[in-house]
Amino acid sequence: MSDKKELTPEQHKILREKGTEVAFSGKYVNHKKDGTYVCADCGHELFSSDAKFESGTGWPSFSDVVASDKVKLEKDTSLDMERVEVMCANCGGHLGHV
Repeated sequence: MSDKKELTPEQHKILREKGTEVAFSGKYVNHKKDGTYVCADCGHELFSSDAKFESGTGWPSFSDVVASDKVKLEKDTSLDMERVEVMCANCGGHLGHV
């Protein structure tokens, strides 16, 4: 299924416990280099730098995935809100919401 890596406490909180990184604090918010963004847990390719855009939210945002089978989307009604959670299709790691 996946090649899970040793996660930092912050990565574990976000990927496994569905936590939220503090806005504008992550190292990829202003990252501009060309390449592919991968899951921090399993290394699964997720997003191309070509699809990255500035959303003003403080988190990296992407207009598309490298392939439709790379992420899975699920309805999330936690915190008295209705959102769509984005997860790594390979390991189930939490990537954020749309």
